[in-house]
Amino acid sequence: MSDVVLLAREGDIATVTLNRPEKLNALNLAMWRRLGDVMREVAADDGVRCVVLRGAGGQAFSPGADISEFESLRATPAQAEAYAEVMYPALRAVRDCPQPTVAMIQGLCVGAGLEIASLCDLRICGRSSRFGVPIQRLGLTMGYPEIAALIELVGRATALEILLEGRVFDAAEAYDKRLVSRVVPDKAVAEEAMAAARRIADGAPLVHRWHKKFARRCLDPAPFSAAEIAESFAACATEDYRTGIRAFLAKEKPRFEGR
Repeated sequence: MSDVVLLAREGDIATVTLNRPEKLNALNLAMWRRLGDVMREVAADDGVRCVVLRGAGGQAFSPGADISEFESLRATPAQAEAYAEVMYPALRAVRDCPQPTVAMIQGLCVGAGLEIASLCDLRICGRSSRFGVPIQRLGLTMGYPEIAALIELVGRATALEILLEGRVFDAAEAYDKRLVSRVVPDKAVAEEAMAAARRIADGAPLVHRWHKKFARRCLDPAPFSAAEIAESFAACATEDYRTGIRAFLAKEKPRFEGR
């Protein structure tokens, strides 16, 4: 079912769309499997410089996992573990995407939908968007990899507030909690998300990849090795660096080649 998650390209920007608008893009097992495949495909494409993730239909990014599947696919611990063997690689594929990622959030962004969005580098939402992880109402836990990602984004205290209360809250509160990068009028979400993607794609692609790598490494408290420190200066050996310096001095827009 390749149509449950769509991949489109417009130049150097890829758009990945969760595509079950009749279910507000609730994530079933087929969507998790396809999402992982699509994100790995994008990651391997050096022609892609930014990835936008969105939900189809404009009413929701995603309300989370499709609960109608739970009685058949997540009824026992063994089944839940098997389900996670599909879901967790998909989440890792979003997290580990080497290109910058932008979540375009229109409407509801809850549960597993929020997990996907939280793994993106930027999250741009509309003022009427709603957020939360109300799984305590289902008697269901969020697994270690999922909680780790939430804590990384908002901190332990806020992550526990979100999980323990299970409230669904508005975009202003989401911004205050650092769940989203930017809140804009509902009608401007798509335009602003694509404009952000364009600004990113116009930047030096190798630098973006390095910055994503460096930012993740900075979460590890281990001291930096000599090789890691040296990598901080590797950009100065690239053609893109020379292109950027020349363009700056000439007051021109640089055209980076990713070399």
